[in-house]
Amino acid sequence: MAHVRLTANFEANLESIRSFLARNDAAAALDDLIDLLFDTWIPNLEAFPHIGRDFARISPQSVEGSVRHARMLQLAGPGTEIREYIAGDYLLLYAVKKSTVYLLAIRHHRQLSFDLREYWN
Repeated sequence: MAHVRLTANFEANLESIRSFLARNDAAAALDDLIDLLFDTWIPNLEAFPHIGRDFARISPQSVEGSVRHARMLQLAGPGTEIREYIAGDYLLLYAVKKSTVYLLAIRHHRQLSFDLREYWN
């Protein structure tokens, strides 16, 4: 059984999601996210730390993506796996090192797109 730890960046991402949901009149969805995180996703990762897709096997589609991808893998160091877990409307990025899972980042799928509304006002 793995131990799951939240990183400071992951917590900052949760705050970003809270703001995003509030701006989009979906503030109640944050409670659902927190419930899913602690009742489903963390227990899943504790029991099956390799449930997510191996991030090292993803081929970035841009030069910038390739540089960031390589840097992340370098920073992780030997013996650390970086994985991504798609769960509902969210993408989680996490590291597995020995018997610990570090939650690195989380994003709502709509946060991954461009919001051009502010440019048209």
